[in-house]
Amino acid sequence: MDLFAADRLRLVEALPPQLSPEDRRAMDDAWDAAVRANPTLFDGPVAGCTGLEHDARDGLVLTWVRATYRFYVLRKLPGATVRLPSLFVSVAQPTDDGRLLVGRMASWTTSPGRWQLPGGSVEPPPDGAPLDLATLRHHAARELAEETSVDTPADDLTPWQVTRGANGSVGVLFQAPPRPSAWLHDRYAALTATERALGRTPELDRLALVRTPTDLADLTGPHVSYLAPVLRRHGGISHR
Repeated sequence: MDLFAADRLRLVEALPPQLSPEDRRAMDDAWDAAVRANPTLFDGPVAGCTGLEHDARDGLVLTWVRATYRFYVLRKLPGATVRLPSLFVSVAQPTDDGRLLVGRMASWTTSPGRWQLPGGSVEPPPDGAPLDLATLRHHAARELAEETSVDTPADDLTPWQVTRGANGSVGVLFQAPPRPSAWLHDRYAALTATERALGRTPELDRLALVRTPTDLADLTGPHVSYLAPVLRRHGGISHR
């Protein structure tokens, strides 16, 4: 897992991935099987990441492409010649006492039981519109509100870290202003009550507050690979 500072990040759009007829058939078959197993899956537009590199002038340059969610199943197909890493945003929401809010993905999501920061995959802007740090900031604010009911103005989110996992997926992490822990739990409880009254389960079916990587051992289930390094970085900043 790599961590980079996000204060100098430039995004560049590239051409969509080109698939061979064999890869296309394998992808479509795998996606159809995934939908049969989980009918809530939706093949909507998504921004994939095809490159992340340092540039002497611009800092960190992220190359992205327009695709749909089905392209991500290629990463699980042996012999596929195209593997599209994902691009996502996350929010590090601290409490007043320095802990971070994490959530567990619900059973109906693509990663049931997995713990992560609030966030989600990036949607591409309309054709001709730029995908930049301001767009990512607004997307992160929307994800935070939808998943936790914490409504923070996008301008109050600070670009913090860029993560890159072993599979090449890239996340842009933002820091939110600290909030009282009781207030965060109250906001989430209100969201949960509303969703359940409508017969739905929230995307994050449980929240927890963690301070260090050792706290992750108390969480039942897996967690995203970036979580431990981010907690170490958060702790280092919090205790300067």
